[in-house]
Amino acid sequence: MQPNERRNVILEQLNKNEKIDIDALAEELNVSAMTIRRDLNYLEEQEQIIRTLGGAILNKPLVMESSFQTKEGKHADEKRLIAKRALELVQEHFTILLDSGTTTLEIAKLLKQKQNLTVVTNDIKIAAELMDSEVKVILTGGEMQNNIGALFGPLTEQTLRNLHVDLFFLGAHAVHLHVGVTAPTFEKASIKKLMVESAQATWLVADSSKLDQKALAKVCDLEVLSGVISDSGIKAYHPRELPELLEVVAAEEEA
Repeated sequence: MQPNERRNVILEQLNKNEKIDIDALAEELNVSAMTIRRDLNYLEEQEQIIRTLGGAILNKPLVMESSFQTKEGKHADEKRLIAKRALELVQEHFTILLDSGTTTLEIAKLLKQKQNLTVVTNDIKIAAELMDSEVKVILTGGEMQNNIGALFGPLTEQTLRNLHVDLFFLGAHAVHLHVGVTAPTFEKASIKKLMVESAQATWLVADSSKLDQKALAKVCDLEVLSGVISDSGIKAYHPRELPELLEVVAAEEEA
């Protein structure tokens, strides 16, 4: 097998499995481990992969933050289905923490019909959505991020450190089986970490376009979560490994 053919095999396996092991690949292709290392070095120089201990992963661009207007219309049907399934976790007299985002905004729209609930959020659009409801709303305070509507900074963090809630719905910019949940900025990641720490249970709510993506700053490993609610696209995302880490709910239209 020629070097170009081997390298194409390597890239195909990375696209399928996300990571490779040098020794296993050398045995499969009937070449030495040193040959595979040379192939990986070449692919890394071409910025197609990232070398890891004993193997490699694909070099994918990091997810950057988009404005509310940009995100609002994307995957709208999936977000509504996710919100509908998330509502099933809400019990009377719960205190619920809603992360900033368009998926959690859909949850807030459904919570408007509820009573005997308290919602804490760092999103001014979610607070405005619940303004004319019977739900008790607490804003974390903090500096507002223009074009996004999220609150952040020392005041937000101080509020979250003194908070305990029954249920937290965590939004995500990027979710990766091995990297975990990540955010585009360290400030956003810090807020989300404190939210996770304040909650008795944390459920990730993210449509499947967020899967297999990485952003700059780590929020948490998937093992920290109580579960994840996504659309039917999640069924194809590591169907064996993911359910071993946490409970997975695929929100779908009822037949």
